[in-house]
Amino acid sequence: MESHDDILRAGFDEYREFVNPLIAQRAALAGEPIKIVAARDGLLRDVEGHEFEDFHGTQAFDHRNPTITAAIREYLSTSAPSWYPSRVNPYAGRLARRLYERTGYDNAFFGCTGSDAIEAALKFARMLTRRPRILGLEGAYHGCTFGSVSLMAKGYLRDPFGPFVQGTESVPFGDVDALAAALAPGDVACVVVEPVQGEGGVRALPEPFIEALCELTQKHGTLLVADEVQTGMGRTGRGVLATERWPRRPDVVVMAKQLGGGIMPLSVMLTRRELFLKAYGDDFASGESHNNTLGTTAISCVAALAALELLTPERITRNQELGAWLKESLRDALTGSPLFREVRGVGMMMGVALEPPDHPWVSFEHLGFETSGVHGQSLISPLMCHRLYRRGFFCFTCGHDWSLFRLQPRFDIPKETLERFVLAVKDELAFIEGLQ
Repeated sequence: MESHDDILRAGFDEYREFVNPLIAQRAALAGEPIKIVAARDGLLRDVEGHEFEDFHGTQAFDHRNPTITAAIREYLSTSAPSWYPSRVNPYAGRLARRLYERTGYDNAFFGCTGSDAIEAALKFARMLTRRPRILGLEGAYHGCTFGSVSLMAKGYLRDPFGPFVQGTESVPFGDVDALAAALAPGDVACVVVEPVQGEGGVRALPEPFIEALCELTQKHGTLLVADEVQTGMGRTGRGVLATERWPRRPDVVVMAKQLGGGIMPLSVMLTRRELFLKAYGDDFASGESHNNTLGTTAISCVAALAALELLTPERITRNQELGAWLKESLRDALTGSPLFREVRGVGMMMGVALEPPDHPWVSFEHLGFETSGVHGQSLISPLMCHRLYRRGFFCFTCGHDWSLFRLQPRFDIPKETLERFVLAVKDELAFIEGLQ
């Protein structure tokens, strides 16, 4: 059996050769830290010993959180199976109960990714309502399966894959009148929304739109589906779910990413038992119509149970308070720069919007990238991220809007680290200004 060190010596090059050469090429061109060989004290460490704070958001409880790791090790020391052929998994049962205690939703479908949980929600909505249409919002990102891609914002992540799922449509972000008109015929199965659009530019749904969304979906008998893959698990500082303060609870909530503690893949579609039985109860066999073979492995559920134990009210409150401080600190530090537009977001989910440099050399076209994938996109956020890698911060650009870089720090990040980050952003923005 090969050793861990053997894999690290050759595996990065093997990824480029046998997995996805385009991702490997992009990461190399961007100067991203690639050869990461260790995770210690919440930080990533590369082969040269450089350390990085990861702002991608999936590692809310740090990379290799010791509590979650210990729970997995304890489970592996038992003789319990990880997969149950009957699908009746006691670990999934316990996790579903814990989620009910934290969210109030008493029915759970588990998957591996946010994409397959969204797919389950779309099928569930059509099964329950027997209606053909599905609405999303412009600027959305819900995953990579055909159902979720059909609701994707127009662009390189969506356009090549048409034709899309029949009946899927998008309405303008925050447009109450457009939403009302789309729902008026009474044939919409569900409306799928992100409380804060991530790839769409860290755009929080406006309060008037949320109120109309809750009222109109209830009026027309349309299911309200909240995609909390990024905003859930306390990320926004508003509770386990960002939608907890909405005028009415969504009929369906989807979570993933942080749910598995950053170690195991796991997603969940939460709804009410009465709705699930109304949709599937006439034929017990239909309850397996969206079955997922490895979506309820015991080991993934063990990781999630440990993560929920770590998600204390104190951590959620800290996310709210520290996020507000970071937002204000970034605004104060960057105001006055001609390249700074605004800081968006809530809690520990925010984005920094920048203006493109007024110089013909600072463009993808000048650098020779004239392919459709980057044509018309701003270089400013990729350039800023490139500069921040050198300062030990692994940030990333919003997929639909390359003028913003997104920040989703780990929950236990020290305030002192964020103070260094604010100074680094200020310094690097000044450097880019000097290129003009």
